[in-house]
Amino acid sequence: MRPSATADVFVTGIGAVSCLGATADAFWTGLQAAAAPPTPVRGLTERVPDVRAYQVPDADGPADAPDGALGRAARFALSAAREAVGDAGLAAPEIAEAAVVIGTAVGESGGRESGPGQGGDRDGGGAGAVPAAAGPWEPMFSVAAAVGAELSTFGTNISVSNACAASGYALSVAVDMIRRGEADTVLLGGAEGISRVPLAGFSRLGAVDPEACRPFDAGRRGTVFGEGAAVLVLQSARAAAGRPVYGRVLGTAWSCDAHHPTAPDPGGEQLVRVARAALTEAGCGPADVGCVIPHGTGTRQNDVVEYQVLREVLGDRVADTPLFSLKAFIGHTAGAAAAFAAVSAALMARHGRIPANVPLAEPDPQCPVRLPQDGPTPLRQPHVLVNAYAFGGSNFTMVFGGGER
Repeated sequence: MRPSATADVFVTGIGAVSCLGATADAFWTGLQAAAAPPTPVRGLTERVPDVRAYQVPDADGPADAPDGALGRAARFALSAAREAVGDAGLAAPEIAEAAVVIGTAVGESGGRESGPGQGGDRDGGGAGAVPAAAGPWEPMFSVAAAVGAELSTFGTNISVSNACAASGYALSVAVDMIRRGEADTVLLGGAEGISRVPLAGFSRLGAVDPEACRPFDAGRRGTVFGEGAAVLVLQSARAAAGRPVYGRVLGTAWSCDAHHPTAPDPGGEQLVRVARAALTEAGCGPADVGCVIPHGTGTRQNDVVEYQVLREVLGDRVADTPLFSLKAFIGHTAGAAAAFAAVSAALMARHGRIPANVPLAEPDPQCPVRLPQDGPTPLRQPHVLVNAYAFGGSNFTMVFGGGER
């Protein structure tokens, strides 16, 4: 364990842009309602009929930057970052000194796709916009740099892009920066814009559900992707003094199982290891976990392995510990998934309850997790466990705690 691992890291502000709306309030309100189905992806679903996505509505999409240079993922991230900064009440000097750490799996690759409806990133249009003319080469993983430039932050700027665990690893980096005294304030988040090549690729892998994202449902047939951005303001105890807080990041951990390029290790050894390491750093055990936000992608392998991991980590308490299946509401937001889960954990801690899950048509007996579906569930224990896993065996777990100082 790191010598500075006990230093408090507080969440003082949040922001979100998702298929549920353009703000964190809209996100939380949407989690209280019935989930809307994913929608066709213009320019792709016509050719790959099984592909749908949880897309940010055009009316809720962020305005472009004045110079028109930002792609879709960066605009989502900037909108969420501005909301988070306002929510935390950061003054101009604090913003200027802040670090920015953003995770993204796809980055701005959507703006480099050619064909009908595949240039919306560059002209402020939606999924059906006309492609922009070819220009000089630009990096795909520029979301963090774009947020820092638009907000005029001068702290460390880092983009993390290791697939669907990207914003989880980014969160660990941000926490380490605060605990080591390298930053007092970090804008931490994840962002994705719909990109057609990855969606078509998952269809070819046979890993796409043509109906909806249905984690832990016996009828699930794969995952369904979503887009948007989630940003949190992380602060040291000194910087957070006098501010309302959502809670604290108590423990983070990561591991790599290197079992297979895409499939999870069926033994789950490294997934168990990373969850236990996060709990150890948080100084808590299974009895302290009030909710789990699982990775829960809706693929057959992931959901079964994750249940087995939770059974190993939580022991007999697995049957009584409620899970919140976030991806059933917003889809698999890839590199932004852990950031969305962290925002969800912060909102649960503030409101003291877990929203009802999307009802399952038929629970899978191979993964009999507890998914309350009849109404909100009180958050009886103060800690929320968050998992995020990725291709290549990148694994992340976080423990989030209440706002007590």
